[in-house]
Parts: sequence; C-alpha cells; structure tokens
Amino acid sequence: MTLVRLKGGTLFDPINKVNGERRDLTFRDGRIVDVPATTPVDREYDATGMIVMAGGIDLHSHIGGGKTNLSRLLLPEDHRADAPGAVAPREAAYEAARDDNGRYLRLPSCGVCTPGTLATGYRYAEMGYTAAFEPAMMPSNARHTHLEMGDTPIIDHGAYVMLGNDELFLQMLAARDDFERLRDYVGWTITASKALGVKVVNPGGISAFKFNQRSLDVDEPHAHYGITPRDVLRTLTRALTELRVPHPLHVHTSNLGVPGNLASTIATMDAADGLPIHLTHIQFHSYGTEGSRKFSSGARQIAEAVNARPNVSIDVGQIIFGQTVTASGDTMMQFRNAPLARPHKWVVGDIECDAGCGVLPFRYREQSYVNALQWIIGLEIFLLVDDPWRVAMTTDHPNGGPFTSYPHLIRLLMDKTFRDEQLAKLHPEAQVASALPELKREFSLYEIAIITRAGPARLLGLRDRGHLGAGAAADIAVYRDEPDRERMFTSPAYVFKDGELVARDGTLVATPTGGIHFVAPEFDRGIEKTLRAYSDANLASNFAHAAISDDEACRCCRGGRLLPVECLT
Repeated sequence: MTLVRLKGGTLFDPINKVNGERRDLTFRDGRIVDVPATTPVDREYDATGMIVMAGGIDLHSHIGGGKTNLSRLLLPEDHRADAPGAVAPREAAYEAARDDNGRYLRLPSCGVCTPGTLATGYRYAEMGYTAAFEPAMMPSNARHTHLEMGDTPIIDHGAYVMLGNDELFLQMLAARDDFERLRDYVGWTITASKALGVKVVNPGGISAFKFNQRSLDVDEPHAHYGITPRDVLRTLTRALTELRVPHPLHVHTSNLGVPGNLASTIATMDAADGLPIHLTHIQFHSYGTEGSRKFSSGARQIAEAVNARPNVSIDVGQIIFGQTVTASGDTMMQFRNAPLARPHKWVVGDIECDAGCGVLPFRYREQSYVNALQWIIGLEIFLLVDDPWRVAMTTDHPNGGPFTSYPHLIRLLMDKTFRDEQLAKLHPEAQVASALPELKREFSLYEIAIITRAGPARLLGLRDRGHLGAGAAADIAVYRDEPDRERMFTSPAYVFKDGELVARDGTLVATPTGGIHFVAPEFDRGIEKTLRAYSDANLASNFAHAAISDDEACRCCRGGRLLPVECLT
C-alpha cells in the first residue's frame, strides 16, 4: 500500500484536457489515485520544472513473430556491431543484475534495426514507452508471436491477427457465404489467437500473388476467387463493427510503394462505407506520379481525404535515414522490392496458407531522390492532418526505421528550424518537389502527448492507459524540459511502469514483466464445426490445440497479467 507522489510536475494529459498544468500526481498499488495534497506519502520524487506524461504507446511495431526473428537472422552484422559493452550473468530471465556499486547491467541483448527481445523492452522503457503492439500476427503462428512478446520485458503488449488473405476466409467470401458466418469466423480467430484486433495486409493481394498476379487494385478481381479487395475490406470492417471490437480494421492498403497509389489509398478509405477504419504506415501509400521522375508527393491529397472522413484514422510510418530491415506480410510487394535490398539478401515465405512474410534489408539514403521524398511525405502528412487524435506516431518499426528514432522524429515535428536544416541536406530535386518549407506548424507538447499516448490508447480501447486520471495505470514518463526535444525525449528523468520505477535518466533500474492486452468478442461458436472440418482436411496442426487459453497466454508472457479490453457497448 505504498503511496508515491510526484511533486510539482507540469502535466500534459489530453484525455483529461490537462494542458501544461503544474500539479502533484500520486499513485498507489500501480494505480493513479486522487488524494488531498496534505496526505502523507511513503516516497516522493521532485518533478519541479519537469514534463509529466502518461507512458508512451506504440500501436504499430513489429516486435514479435516469425518475421521478426527472420529479420534478426538476416542481419547478424547489425547485432555484432551493437554488442552490449557490459553484461551480467544469465540468472533469472529478467532479474536486474547489478555490480558492486548498484549500477544496472543489462542482460545480453543487442541489435539496432531489429533488437533482441530484451533490448526491445529495455529501449522502449528507457525513452518512456510502456506498451507496444505487434501489427501482423498470423493465426497459425500466434503462439510464437506471444512467446516473443512475452520475452520482451517491462512493456505491455498485444497483437492484431491477420485475416483477409487466408484461404478459408476467401473461400467463404467467394461462395457468398452468409455474412454472419464470416463475422463469427473473425470473432473466433480474434479470441483463439488472443488478439487485440484484426490486420489486413494488401487485401486479397497476398493470396493473388500465389496465382501469379503481380498487383491487385481495390476493385480488381482476384484471379482465382473472383473477389476484390473492396469485398474484403467491407466484410472485415462490418464484422469488427458488429463484434464491437474497439480498434478499427488495421489496413495495409493495396499497392504499397507504387507511384500513383494515393488513388487506391483513398478508395480504401471509402471501401469502409463510413465505418471505422485505420490505415497504417500511410506514408508508403501516399505517392503521386507528377514530375519528370513520375514519383511525387500525394501527402496533401491524402491529408485532405483524412480530414474529410472522420471515420478514418492513420499512423504515418515515417522513414528515418540509415540502415534498417523491412519485414512485412506483403509477400507480393516484398518480392517486387527484393532487387532493392541492401545488403542484397532476402527471404519470402508462406505459412499454412494463412499468410506469409517477406524480409529484406534496406538503407534509406539522404541523397536518393525517392528516399528523400518519402521522408518529406511522412512529415507533410503529420503537419497537414488537422486532428492529432486520428494520427499515431510510428516508423512502422523496423520498416521505416527503428522505434528508437522517435525522439528524433518528435524534434522534427516540434522544431521547424531543425526540420528545415535537415531538409537542406537532402537530394536537391526532392527539396524542390516539397511543400515542407511552406508548412510552419510546430507540434506542441500537448499534441505530442496525443499522437504518442492519448490517441493510440483511445484507438485501441485502452481506457486505463494513455492518461493520468484517477484509476489509470501508473504508467508515467517524466522528462526534463529541455530546448533540444530529441535529447529530452531520449532520456526521461523517471519512468514508472504500474507504479514501479523502471528507469532513471535513461538507465534501467528494474525489469518487471509486462502484461498482454486482448479482446474477446461474442460470437456463435457453431462456426467451429466449419473450422474443424477445414483444419482436418487442409492443415498440419490439430484443431483441438488451435485456441490459446488464458492460462497458456499467461505462461507465454512469463506470468504477465492478462489485460482484457472491453468491447464497445
């Protein structure tokens, strides 16, 4: 029953409409509590002159599953170059090992582009993040995904299960099966895989690639099933709405990376017919064909489309210059991009006709016209979309760049002078093609709190996260108010996870186990008869073991708490 007070901090808490108010914050047993200022406390931290926000929430970060491990295996040089300087004996997996002076020593884990599981948890916590969500979990690989996330210390986690390219769904859709049966299939898949939502990657396109189609536009028929991506999108958005799943359908749209794809991106928004839909890493889907190079920014058109459609939310997928590795379920596009791999090595695969992945290293270069314009497009979208509640800050880790780049991205959004300095380093033709110099907007701390905390929590239905109100989880980041916002957001003075101090001045002091967020919608379990028959006839796995129980989920995340998310009323 220890009562802890943060004294004198300046709070930014958009969910509760607190914008830069100086006040104390108290918490007990992992929860924020409202107590009189005169109440004695057991421990007090001086936050005078510091900025206090809820812990950061990354709603799209590839941190678990087969493709993440393939990414690590494909770039061993990245891990060798980032070997820890000081490591402790491998005792219990997450016990804090300390030297004689009490200084924290990391357990062995490394990597920049795709860090190991331990390093992933460490680095998120060190910069004030307390939750991250894997956006591409295949049903047949759900256990592996949960084990990877469960091996990631400190932060809470969850995943979106992939549908819309799996054979059974497409068979049922092509046969014009009753919508209710498709809806129940979606509900069963979410529940069985312990998912927080549904992701569709290149709707129908991954399957079409197996039938030698090299692209699939929104209203183009699948070569084998005859259905279109629009059919997939309408079915899944309606299913999630009727199942009352809080997070909208998470969509990786058609034609990723293709010049002129802004038209199919806007068509995807309209395919939802006004129902909630979330378009992910939209920077990769915002390209025009103007100019001599036939590659131009479609950011203004995309931002105008988002502004005009209140049912649409997005995350950006900002690219960051330097080496990374791209890991995606979009095998069609990854196969197309394989010649661009740097270093030149790649993997493309498929699992159980559920879906697959493509993994290839990539190096974003400032003097590449295309890469420079991609960087510009991402920032233009951030600055042109009016409502920050419908924009989440992501780099599509690791595809656009590592999540550890977030402090740098925050500075780009908050500091126009710095942004212009970086723009001046880029390919000169990209600078000329940019609207960025005209955009004078600078994000405030309040808006940064929205796009990194409050907004993602609301989009995911996490009612007790992303804010600092009474009853919320005591996931708290305290930053020194420095003019250099990159430095400020890199090393918080204090980070608390469920009320426990886990990092101080960018150094870990504790490594608790995070919990797992998931949703369990109601559906007709009669659908299991169809699923069992399909599994017995086509799959290698035993249907009796398909669903992950609560007990097994708890074991997968090393005893971390189960954090069920309520369905919408």
